[in-house]
Amino acid sequence: MSMEITRTYLDYNATTPVDPAALEAMEPVLTGQFGNPSSIHSFGMEGKALLDEARARIAGLVGAKPGEIVFTSGGTESNNFAIVGAAYELRNKGTHIITTRVEHASVLEAFRFLERGGFSATYLSVDRAGLIDLDELRSSITPKTVLVSVMHVNNETGVVMPIREIAEIVKERGAVFHTDAVQAVGRVDIDFQNSECDLMSMSSHKIYGPKGVGALVVRVGLKIAPLIHGGGQERGKRSGTENVPGVAGFGKSAEILREQWRADKERIEALRDELEGVIMSTIPNARVNGHPAQRLYNTLNVGFKGVSGEAAVMSLDLEGIAVSTGSACSEGNVDPSHVLLAMGLSEEEALSSVRFSLGRFTTRGDISRVLGVLPGVVERIRSVGAEMEIGSK
Repeated sequence: MSMEITRTYLDYNATTPVDPAALEAMEPVLTGQFGNPSSIHSFGMEGKALLDEARARIAGLVGAKPGEIVFTSGGTESNNFAIVGAAYELRNKGTHIITTRVEHASVLEAFRFLERGGFSATYLSVDRAGLIDLDELRSSITPKTVLVSVMHVNNETGVVMPIREIAEIVKERGAVFHTDAVQAVGRVDIDFQNSECDLMSMSSHKIYGPKGVGALVVRVGLKIAPLIHGGGQERGKRSGTENVPGVAGFGKSAEILREQWRADKERIEALRDELEGVIMSTIPNARVNGHPAQRLYNTLNVGFKGVSGEAAVMSLDLEGIAVSTGSACSEGNVDPSHVLLAMGLSEEEALSSVRFSLGRFTTRGDISRVLGVLPGVVERIRSVGAEMEIGSK
C-alpha cells in the first residue's frame, strides 16, 4: 500500500487558500441570498446590502472610503481598468505614460496596448536590489506625462517600492498615480486616504478570499473611462452584475486581515527568516535575490548556482512541496524572469532561481519539511548537471 505524500504549500504569492470564514460568508449568498443587487425587490435589496457591507470592510482594510471601491474580476482587470481607463480619459492632456521594467504582466501588457494606440511609454530601470531610481523618475516626467504606474510590492522578489515618495513626486508634477497593490494589501500598512495615490489595484485571492473578484480603488473626484460598457453598475464605472458571492468572501477576508495581519506578520517573518538562514548556511552557492531589508516578510527568492529552477520546482513537487520559479512557461519553453533580468542577473542566474512565499497557514513543520528535502534536491540536480557536462566533453 502506497503512503500518501504530505503536502506543503509555499506559493502564497501565486494564490492563498480560502479562509474558512470567507467560505462561510459565501455559502448563503449561493443559496438563499441570490438576488441581483440591481433589482429593486427584497431579494435584490439583500444583494445590495451584501455589496455595501463588503465594500465597507474592504475600504476599512486599506484606509479608503467605501464609495472609492469599484469591484472587478481581479487584479488583472483592476490594473487594465486603471491604466487604460486613466490614459483614455486624459489623452487630450498628453500621451506619455511611465511604469517600471519589473511590473506584473497585466501592467506591462496594458502599457504595450496603449503604445500600439499612439501613446509613448517610459519603462524605468531598477538596481540590483530591485528598486527604481527616484531621480530617474523625476527626469522622466514631462508636461505630456498623464499617468505613472509603479507596483507597491514585487510579486517575485517581495521588494517593497517607496510608494509614498514615488506618489509625491508624481503628484508634484500633476500626473495621475496608480499602484498595483495586489501583493501589498493585507501584508503592509496601507492608508489610501492619506496617501498621494489616485488608483490602487487589489485582488481577493491574494488575501484568503475567492478567485474571480478584486477591486480598483478610485479616489473621489477622479474620472476614468470605463472598459466594460452595459447597465452602469458600480456607479457607472464597471458594468455587469457583480459577483456577489465572491464579493462577500472578499469582504470577509478583508475584515479578518484588518484585525490579524500584524500578528500574521510577526509569525510568518520568523518562519521566513528561519528558512532563509538555514538555506544560506547549509547550501553552498545560494544567493538571495532582492533587497536584503526592503522586502516583504513572507517572500524569499533564492538563486542556486548550477541548478535549474524549473527542475527544482518539479523535484520539490514530487515530494509534495509547492514553490515557484516566477518564470513564464509557455508551450514547454521556460523564459528567464523579466524581473530578475531587469535587476541585472544573467539568464543563467535568473533561470536558477526559486521563490518561496509563506502565509497564514504555513507552519514550522512546513519549514522543517522543506529544509529536510531541499538540500538533497539541489545536490542531485547539481550532480546530474556535472555528469552531463563531463559526458559532453
